[in-house]
Amino acid sequence: MKISSKNKISYFSDKTINEIALPARFTFPFYYEPHPLTKIAAADLQHYLETQTHLDHNFGLNADKDGIVIGKMFGVLVVQDTEGKLGYLSAFSGKLAGSNDHPKFVPPVFDMLIENSFFLKEIEIINTINAQIREIESNKNYQHLKLDVEKLSAQSLQEIAAFRKQLNSNKASRKQIREKQKNSLSPQEYEAVEASLIKQSLHDKHQLTILTNKWQQTLSAVQTRLTPFESDIENLKNERKEKSAALQQQLFTQYAFLNKDGKSKSLQEIFSLTAFGKPPAAAGECATPKLLQYAFANGYKPLAMAEFWWGAAPKSEIRKHKHFYPACTGKCKPILAHMLEGIPVDENPFLRIPEEKRELEIVYEDESLVVVNKPAGLLSVPGVDIKESVYTRLKEVLVETEPLIVHRLDMDTSGLLVVAKTQQAHKHIQRQFMQGTVKKRYRALLSKELELSEGEINLPLCADPFNRPRQLVCFKTGKKSITRWKAIKKYNAMTKVEFWPLTGRTHQLRMHSAHDLGLNAPIVGDDLYGTASKRMYLHAAHLEFIHPKTKEKISFEVEEGF
Repeated sequence: MKISSKNKISYFSDKTINEIALPARFTFPFYYEPHPLTKIAAADLQHYLETQTHLDHNFGLNADKDGIVIGKMFGVLVVQDTEGKLGYLSAFSGKLAGSNDHPKFVPPVFDMLIENSFFLKEIEIINTINAQIREIESNKNYQHLKLDVEKLSAQSLQEIAAFRKQLNSNKASRKQIREKQKNSLSPQEYEAVEASLIKQSLHDKHQLTILTNKWQQTLSAVQTRLTPFESDIENLKNERKEKSAALQQQLFTQYAFLNKDGKSKSLQEIFSLTAFGKPPAAAGECATPKLLQYAFANGYKPLAMAEFWWGAAPKSEIRKHKHFYPACTGKCKPILAHMLEGIPVDENPFLRIPEEKRELEIVYEDESLVVVNKPAGLLSVPGVDIKESVYTRLKEVLVETEPLIVHRLDMDTSGLLVVAKTQQAHKHIQRQFMQGTVKKRYRALLSKELELSEGEINLPLCADPFNRPRQLVCFKTGKKSITRWKAIKKYNAMTKVEFWPLTGRTHQLRMHSAHDLGLNAPIVGDDLYGTASKRMYLHAAHLEFIHPKTKEKISFEVEEGF
């Protein structure tokens, strides 16, 4: 394949693309099958990455390479230049080898690393503040005073607590004396004893006051010497916070994005109307916005885009080397809505429900509930853009009864779903789900032949706030997620398995299948964590629970059909 490069464009040879039709519309960035031209461009860029020797970046592909392993998302944008010639632009997300400046790749929307930039100047000031804070914190007098305060505080608490314990013991003894002598002494004698006991009580309280005041004075003397250090640190931290906020705001205004009409919008303008209210960290640093910005700034016409992952995956995310991925939603969606304004874009596939996915099979129905076999591609409940769902379909069928959704299946998962017909049934079945007494079994086709035959996966999960609905593995904030599994049939490069989810987290089976620390085998057809196909091969095959009215155990089984 012959591709020549000039001014950041790598040109296709006519022979390479002679029989390939140009795309009628631009790629829908958040769900796509790469156009043949973007596949050619990606293959050429991947060859470049495989053969380059000047990039001092450790992608985690070479065990002998030094440095922190950082995989990267790369992007290609097929364009027509001002003379109508076809080529492609290349970009990477964030920085590469600690730099924005690389010959083959388009520059960032705003290069904060250029010499004498306001960013580097402000960062230098912030770094100076950090150095001042470190200098104070490493001061021996400061460290000794902090240690003295900690030790004296602990000692004071311990001594006062012991003294209070003795006072409580004294109080109990006085109570015993009162009870013992109240009936054995004359009123005059008892009055004398009572006066003595009161005197002892007042003496104890006075001694406690003396001890407390002694420790307060001791701690205050040390704290007085420590306070100037802490005040200096606090003032420096406040100054750093103010300068960081001002620098971030200045960056938001410098990141200005173009569209085909030359209209420019800053990051602050773009994100002010979103749920975030302000730009998230690293917004504008992804590959596709960089590519479109360079194309618009140079008069090139964007035709198609694609992004692929290069290198080892992060520990929290599911990323496969050389696999194509959609643009992220949290950071890129608001930016691309502006940048692609006025450009015909492929239809959003999430807004379309194929005819074969409209049918809803009712497996069982009585006066309390209905069990359906949900087809893959149908929502459980109405979404923001798509209203058609199990709920709307049942609403048409049941007519006089309001369907009460108890649990959900992912849009792309098929199988058994129970829906209540009364409030009492809904409450009863929902309680069973919350208590974990409902028995569920899934079947799935995984994208490789597994070595083990069965096992248990325990990987805590949480939502990816900047790329919903994707999930992350997080051992700090993730929710407990456990799945038992068993292989039931092995094929050439595939395995059919049964899953028993012991918890019910979003995308739990999909994440536990695809993640490196799970089975490292995405479910076939999983467009989020693997490779898209005609459907995702995950099916809720078995469902068992207690009937809300008869209180008898009922179970249902539906074959997966794949």
